[in-house]
Amino acid sequence: MQLKSIERLELPPTADMHVHLRQAELMELVVPTVRNGGVDTVFVMPNLVPPLTSVEQVLAYRSQLRDITQDVNFLMSLFLHPSVTPEVIAQAATAGIAGVKMYPQGVTTNSESGVSNLEAFYATFAAMEQHDLVLNLHGETLESLAPANTTLEEAFLPTLKTLHERFPRLRIVLEHCSTAAAVEAVRACGPTVGATITAHHLYLTSDEACCDPFAFCKPIPKKPTDRDALVRAVVSGDTKFFFGSDSAPHPIQSKTSAAPGKAPAGVFTQSFATQLVLLGLEEAIERGVITEADVTKEKLENFLSRSGRRFYKLLEVSEKKIVLEKKGEKIPASIRSEDGAIEVGISRAGMEVFSLRWEEA
Repeated sequence: MQLKSIERLELPPTADMHVHLRQAELMELVVPTVRNGGVDTVFVMPNLVPPLTSVEQVLAYRSQLRDITQDVNFLMSLFLHPSVTPEVIAQAATAGIAGVKMYPQGVTTNSESGVSNLEAFYATFAAMEQHDLVLNLHGETLESLAPANTTLEEAFLPTLKTLHERFPRLRIVLEHCSTAAAVEAVRACGPTVGATITAHHLYLTSDEACCDPFAFCKPIPKKPTDRDALVRAVVSGDTKFFFGSDSAPHPIQSKTSAAPGKAPAGVFTQSFATQLVLLGLEEAIERGVITEADVTKEKLENFLSRSGRRFYKLLEVSEKKIVLEKKGEKIPASIRSEDGAIEVGISRAGMEVFSLRWEEA
């Protein structure tokens, strides 16, 4: 597929299996942008303040999201915490909660209440396996525990292998892969292990992330060879890999006023989620990492929509489709609330991307 010259592309709605929709005014600003990025289904992260550690909290949050829009399917998750017992897992399954997110303590935004000892949760994982909930892993170790010259993600990968071997029927997602090693580790596991890949990890490397506050995120983008391994995974046709934007909004002032290297971690891509994946692939073709023939409509549909839905056992039928057209549209610098009180910077501002609209299928 000639992404650079193609004028029109029709795809099923994108399923974004890793989003941060935040709270209060920030939530009210961000949630309406989900459909702008071609997305009709999202898996919502639970690292709020306080974190969502009870079924009641999760359902209350889902109600807030649904009050903003009825046009998005919100898949909800619990924050793994000592209070998330096997009994809570049973309640969560009955309530339709899709998964449980594991954050190592202190590795990213609002993860101070995260996990320091995974073995303490083995009974919870057994209950998740029994009730068929997904375990979503932020796959990094603490910096103090990682061996020298090893990324925090690579240091975590033996833990993924151990969890899969101990709970072979437990569906596990390694979230936001950022290394070639992570791609290979997921491939080495059985069919119950999948992985999300973001848009921004298809075009960012550590060179941008270290200097640009709007490119700084966790996990930190790595070497060009890691970025290119992720690109190849996207167009490989391997259904273990599916889209999860990890779009993570922060007020623009917190990004621009921070000292170098101290900006809050998170790249905001939600309003152009699908378009930025296509941009990342287009740039990879220009670099010679993949060829035009590697990008097919079937592969795009699988990565952006079908593979994630199948992993989460969702219906794939939609009454809508997204239509992407080249009209010279450029990504704006930010989105902002009507009163201007809240503003969020967008990744790749100024880049030309496909325009997107919704049509009946």
